[in-house]
Amino acid sequence: MDTPAVRSEIEPVGTTTKSLRYVVLLSTITAISGFLFGYNTAVINGVLLFLRRQFAPTDLDAEIAASAILVGALLGAAGASIIGDRYGRKKSLMFSAMLFTISPLIAAAANTVGLFSAARLLGGLAIGLASVLTPIYIAEISPSKHRGALVSLNQLGIVIGILAAYLAGWGLSGLGENSWRWMLAIAAVPSVLFFGGLFAIPESPRWLIGRGRQTEAMRTLTRLLGEKAAAYEVQTVTSASAGEEGSWSEVFSGDMRKRLAVGMLLALFSQITGVNAVLYYGSVIIREHFPGQSAGMALASNVIIGAVNLIATIVAMVFLDRWGRRVILMLGSGGMALALASLVIGLNVQGTPPSLMLVSILLYVAFFAFGMGPGPWLIISEIFPNKVRGRASSIATSTLWAGALLVTFTFLGLVNVLKLWGTFAVFGALSVVCFLYVWKAVPETKGRTLEQIQESWSKQ
Repeated sequence: MDTPAVRSEIEPVGTTTKSLRYVVLLSTITAISGFLFGYNTAVINGVLLFLRRQFAPTDLDAEIAASAILVGALLGAAGASIIGDRYGRKKSLMFSAMLFTISPLIAAAANTVGLFSAARLLGGLAIGLASVLTPIYIAEISPSKHRGALVSLNQLGIVIGILAAYLAGWGLSGLGENSWRWMLAIAAVPSVLFFGGLFAIPESPRWLIGRGRQTEAMRTLTRLLGEKAAAYEVQTVTSASAGEEGSWSEVFSGDMRKRLAVGMLLALFSQITGVNAVLYYGSVIIREHFPGQSAGMALASNVIIGAVNLIATIVAMVFLDRWGRRVILMLGSGGMALALASLVIGLNVQGTPPSLMLVSILLYVAFFAFGMGPGPWLIISEIFPNKVRGRASSIATSTLWAGALLVTFTFLGLVNVLKLWGTFAVFGALSVVCFLYVWKAVPETKGRTLEQIQESWSKQ
């Protein structure tokens, strides 16, 4: 379902090279939160191998340890709109940076699975806040023709963080039984850098306009877009916000229900199609279900998975603003379904080489990173009106974390009941459903300002 672009009577002036560099700088600083998000979630992949040996947790204990950060992320995302709308995007991100610093240090010092899980939950709060506010902030400062690539810097940060976590797990595993503590503790270093970098970014101009602070917004937008484009932007955003209350009742109004459903379902599909089963339990899958694989080989395979994840994300950033969101999402979900079908066949054919099954996993991760990785985050940051963007994005992102928690907390249990091939068959079927949903229900948003997107939705 592709809706034609809606044009305003006055077109904004294009950004200069200098101002675009400034936008890229601000987006890059903010996207450090994506790196911390990726590292802190994925480091459990290597940590679990040592926790299972050192603390001998049951499968339930291991699922709780892996899922605690996702519970925190769900709670953080649910509260992000309240904090972000009241205190602004910048201050809220600074609070998340403090949590990012504290959490890994406590987790690294933990001497029980319970304390470890509590510390990870604290880190999850930071992730939940940042996962809502970072895409919103970048979308709100970005020119429309570059918004896809700029918002996807956050996803790029996530996959770099995931790869860094896998490299840390692989490289530090030789330090002995306590190597998992170092895997966790080193995350405090980029957290401090993130906190310091946030002092250099301005508050979101759209948030300022929503609070009646047009003069401050004009100063920031002039630096971001140039004086003429800034004046146009202030006028357009002020006009678009005039009829918005910014209340919870508006979030659930009839005009908002369809776009809220799109944001929530895309967020849910990005998780229930199973990617976290690979990203969080990949070393366990390879070590325990692929014949003849050592712990070292499992951790090395994780590094390959992380590298493929990174490369495919970079490719997606190139094409999101060229091909559009819908094409990327359909290619991603369709490719995931085919890759999982190949993996299921390999798991059922006796004598299939582990290398071929690993190739299927790599293709699955590549298609996810190309489509369902960056796509939902981008669309969630684009489709909601200015005054309710924080609240609506918080609901959609909370749905994402609920899906991530569901998969992470139930995966080992599902494998016990359905076996590995049956579990991945379910993920493959859900990937097909995702493809059909995007084809039938998700509109195109590329190349439009955020205000033009709102206008197009109101005419549907």
